[in-house]
Order: sequence, then structure tokens, then C-alpha cells
Amino acid sequence: MIQIPRGTQDILPGESYKWQIIEDRLREIAANYNYHELRTPIFEATELFERGVGGSTDIVNKEMYTFEDKGGRSMTLRPEGTAPVVRSYIENKMQHDVNQPIKVFYKEPMFRYERRQKGRYRQFVQFGIEAIGVENPLIDVEVLSMLMHIYQSFGLKNLKLYINSIGDHESRKAYNDALVEHFRPRIDEFCSDCQNRINTNPMRILDCKKDRDHELIKNAPVIYNFLNDESKEYFETVKEKLTEIGIDYEVDYNLVRGLDYYTHTAFELMSDAEGFGAITTLSGGGRYNGLLELLDGPKETGIGFGMSIERLLLALEAEGIELEQPEGIGLYVCTLDDNSFNKAGTLLHELRTSGISADMDYKQRKLKAQMKDADRKRAQFVIVLGEQEFETGKVELKNMKNGETQNVQLDELVNYLED
Repeated sequence: MIQIPRGTQDILPGESYKWQIIEDRLREIAANYNYHELRTPIFEATELFERGVGGSTDIVNKEMYTFEDKGGRSMTLRPEGTAPVVRSYIENKMQHDVNQPIKVFYKEPMFRYERRQKGRYRQFVQFGIEAIGVENPLIDVEVLSMLMHIYQSFGLKNLKLYINSIGDHESRKAYNDALVEHFRPRIDEFCSDCQNRINTNPMRILDCKKDRDHELIKNAPVIYNFLNDESKEYFETVKEKLTEIGIDYEVDYNLVRGLDYYTHTAFELMSDAEGFGAITTLSGGGRYNGLLELLDGPKETGIGFGMSIERLLLALEAEGIELEQPEGIGLYVCTLDDNSFNKAGTLLHELRTSGISADMDYKQRKLKAQMKDADRKRAQFVIVLGEQEFETGKVELKNMKNGETQNVQLDELVNYLED
């Protein structure tokens, strides 16, 4: 039997309503912050991610789904959202738009070949936002505010926001040099990935999951001490504004994020809810100065975050928060014989095209079974059609919430339900 690919999931009808609620909320909040949807292809040129995400990252080295198309071009299923957004920004010359910064959101499937873990899939849905075209601490604060707004809007309480500054390119280079000097003498004590990172991206050693308890990581140089005055002032302004608007945070000087393009503000949102799991990250992001130039674009800068909807659902489950199911169908039509069954199809068409959700039992079961089916479908009203109803032109409309009934003219049923 053909089975679902490993690391993926079917979202069944009994669960899909949760996704719809979340997606509607995300669009609503994005609109409140004046972010507009951008949709990019599901696959892109492999070079986009090699250059934009970074050759030293696990995403590029280990996790991408890459294939050769019929024209011999190397293509990759989208593993993250920022690089495609930046590619679109450059290709469509959005820097010339009078509305700056360009503020967009995306909600799209991503693909990473990684070990299956709770709340992590090889195909997952990521919501993200990007604000490109302005470098200002207040934009960073807006992005962080939106991030917290999203999770708090669902009632989540066990949230911890960690922030850091990676500084500008000058500060980052000075810090990387200090890390190389710190780790090089004992780098053979670290995993093979970290031994490679010391030559490509030393900051990522601080983010290593295997060696995070190593003494050299615990006593590594602190990045704040290598920030130049401009970077320090930028970071201090971000912190001050977060405090002004009441957003709690902690500074984590080892927070560097996994992608090569981050500068200045970097952040992660964690859940410390009991039962959430070993991987506590809900969302992460940061500022990327220079990414557009790296992809042959203009000298512009941006900031954004990405969040997995699967992990949001996991956090809701850990805190015991239920998403309320939407109302069921408006009307369920029960039928007593073949004649009423055939005529019910015409009535359903009239109801549905008038904007009223309606259904019936196509198996023509007994009335008792039909009423049970109406309960399962959470019908708001039920009518029974039989010979008598067609003779009198009236039906008994039953309110399934309070059990009250009312006689309604059959030819006025649509108007009645519309009111």
C-alpha cells in the first residue's frame, strides 16, 4: 500500500478548522500592521539558497531537497522564506516603490530533509513577515511587537523572548576573529560541524546543539564587548522601545541564529510550557543588512521572522488552549421517501446558491440515523421532507440548539433562513 512520505502529515477535516482559524488570525494581524501577502514559487534556483542562506548552514549542507530539472538546471524546494522574498524584491525592483519599507507576509509550505521530531516535519507551513527598505530600530520593534501580538492573541502565556545584537559587519568581523582565537586551540574537542564552522562561520559554534554544554562555549567572548558605538546605540534603542511598549525580553549573548545573513537585532521566541518538548523554539528572526547586495540587489536592508504553524499548534496543546470549532451547517434536510429525496436536491441547490450552507443524507437512511447525522454535522436547523410537506407547502423548522420548532412556508424557507 502506498503511504504518506516520511516526515509529512495529512491534515484531516476534523483538524483543518484549526489551521483555518490560525491562518485567518495571521492575515488579520498582518493587515493591522499594514503587511501584504507575497506568494513565491514552491521551488527556486539552488544558487538562491546557497548564496542567500549561506553555504555553512545545515539547511544548505544537509536539509535541502534539490533536483535537476529537464533543462539541466539545479532547483531546490523552498526551505525558508526570506531568500525568495528578497529575490522577488530585487527582481521586481520594489526599491522604486514610493511606499517604503516594503512590508510583506507569506504563508507557504517549506521543505527540509531533517530527522522527524515532535512538531517538526519535512514539509511544514511557515508564516513569516519581511520589512525591507528601512534600517531603523523602530522597525525592529514593530516586527517584535507583531511577533508577540500573534502568540498572545491565542492566549499563550508561557512565552520567553530572547534578543541579541550581532552588530554591523565591522563588529561581526571583530567578534568572529575573537571566536576563532578562543576555539582554535581546542577545536578538535567539538563535533565535525563545529570544526568546519570555525573556518566558515565561527559564530554558529555558539548555536551548536551537540556541544552546547562545552566549557569553551559557556565562557566564550561576549559579542556585546565587540560591538562598535553605532551598533551598541542601535541595540540600546531597540531595548528601550520594547520596554516602553511593555514587551518583556531577555538578552542572550549566545543567540546568533543559524543563517549567515543576520546583522544587528536577532531574536528567538521560546515556549517554557510543560510538555512542549525538548525543542522549545517557536519562532526566530532578525535583521539582515547586506543580504540584498549578496544577491546582486540594491544596497537595502530588511528584518523579519518566520514561524511554524505546526509548532504553534503544539504550544496551544501544551497550554491546554482549544480553538473553538466553527458553527456547523445552516440546515440539514431529512427525507422520508424517494420523491422527497429527489426534490431535496433542488432545494439544496437553491439554499447553497443563496449563501446558506446545507446538506442531506445521500445514503437515504432511516429518519433516526439522519437526525444523528445532523447532530454530527452540527446543523443549526433541521427540516423533514415527506409527502405531507409537499402537499401542504409547509415544513417544520427545528432549531437544534433549543429544540424549538416553527412552521415555515416551503417557498419562503430561503428568505426565512437568510433573515
